[in-house]
Formats: sequence, structure tokens, C-alpha cells
Amino acid sequence: MQEWTLELVDDSVWLFTLGSGENLIGSATIDAWTDVIDRVEDADVPRALVVTGSDRFWCSGLDLDEVIGYSDAERIAFMNRFDELLGRILTAPFITVAALNGHTIAGGALLALAHDYRVMRSDRGYMSLPSVDVGIPFTPGMSALILAKVPQPAAHDLVVSCRQIGGDEAVALGVVNRATAEKDVVPEAIELAADLADKDPSTLRTVKRRLYPEVSAMLTRDL
Repeated sequence: MQEWTLELVDDSVWLFTLGSGENLIGSATIDAWTDVIDRVEDADVPRALVVTGSDRFWCSGLDLDEVIGYSDAERIAFMNRFDELLGRILTAPFITVAALNGHTIAGGALLALAHDYRVMRSDRGYMSLPSVDVGIPFTPGMSALILAKVPQPAAHDLVVSCRQIGGDEAVALGVVNRATAEKDVVPEAIELAADLADKDPSTLRTVKRRLYPEVSAMLTRDL
């Protein structure tokens, strides 16, 4: 069973720490992320959210063993839930920062892209979008998210080639905002989040929805 922790740090930033394994995305994972978003939304203090892992992985994608065991209807329902989670992160009424301590793969990369900012480890770890190699196409909403957050031609290259990129290249391609040493990933993410934690929630949510109207509509089915 994966373990997750949520704590308030720096008086204004919630730190969500994923488990120490691959942090695969299954139904329990989506439940945990949803609960965290609900708790931060309902908090009475100025709020921002930083998400990090605690080992070599930030998140390595869908739990394929779980998903393969689903019926067709269950698989569709699961993917819809994951889409909706991406949409909630994308348009959250608070600042979100992904502190990428390690490998960020497939569905994990989508989760990271949905955040407002990404701080990635520069010395080790990689990001990749290997949908083609694993034989599971992105949903329309996921594809729209990639195109909204990754500049062309990098988006096309990363999706078609499925190649892995490190922190410095990810910055150069516009995929992440910063690359730094492992020890500085979380502190820099918290500092960035704290600097922006006082934004008005209602206005922030509206601005995000208007920045990404088609993406948020496709992910949340709010057509």
C-alpha cells in the first residue's frame, strides 16, 4: 500500500509527499489526489500546493496491472476519472508546483504538466511520454494538455519518439520551469509556491479556465 502525507509548511504551502516507490496511478491514487485537492481548497489559510516524491520516482504512470484487470466499462470510467483529476489540477484555485525529485513518466508526466510550475532534478531522473511504446493512446484531453503546456516541435517529438529527457533539456524545451540539484528541488518549489500563495482563489480559477478553455472542457467534460 502506498503512503501519502500532506503537511502545511512555510505557513502558506501544503506539501503533498507521494510514496517511496514508483507511485503508480491506480484508483486509490486518484482518491488520494482528489482528497488532497479538496483539503487544500477548503483550507482557511493562504494556500499553495507542492507535490513531490520520496525516492527515485515522482510518478511512473498508470498502474497497468490494475487497469488491465478492468472490464471495458471500468477502464473507461477509470480513464475518465484520471482526465477529471488532470482538469482539477490544471484549474485549481491555488498555485500548484510539481517538485520532480525523480523519474516522471507517462501518466506521471501528465500530472506534472497539469501543475502551474515544475521544478525538476537536474543530475538524475528523466521525464517521458511513452504512450506509443506502451500501446495506450492519450485521451483527447490528455493530448490537448500536452499541446497546451509543451511548445512545438518539442511536443510532437516527445510524444512520437517517446524519448527520455533530463532536467536541463526539459528546461531548454520549455517542459519544466527550473532544473536544480536534488537537495534544492523541494526547497525551491516551496519558495516559488510561497511567493504566489496569496492569489485570490476565485480569480485564479477563472483565469486558468480562460487560459485553457478547450483543455479544461475536454478533461472535465464540461462542454
